[in-house]
Amino acid sequence: MSNLFWLSDEQMSRLRPFFPKSHGKPRVDDRRVLSGIIFINRNGLRWSDAPPAYGPPKTLYNRWKRWSDMGVFARMMQGLASEAADRKTVMIDVSRRTPCVRVSLRKYLKAHRTATSLRLKKGGVAG
Repeated sequence: MSNLFWLSDEQMSRLRPFFPKSHGKPRVDDRRVLSGIIFINRNGLRWSDAPPAYGPPKTLYNRWKRWSDMGVFARMMQGLASEAADRKTVMIDVSRRTPCVRVSLRKYLKAHRTATSLRLKKGGVAG
């Protein structure tokens, strides 16, 4: 597949400071995995549809999930945005081409509404 996405050396050097430290066993190639995650999200694919060049789909998903939970991707966005001379707004396109982002956003919003309503029902302070 000739239309695969690969992060450049310059892009990797800018992202590397945001990576969490590796404990124990070395991580699988960061460039391959991050390029695969970007490719999947950019094209709105399921993890199982990842091209073999990026490695096993489970590896891509596990890294995306673990780093998302740790806030690594959010720190990357904040760090890269803060490097710019002009203040800009960074937006994520949630269109019909990106169903995995749309589903994740829906799940987040549903969980947030549920947590908010439970807090009110259990005598918490409305905020």
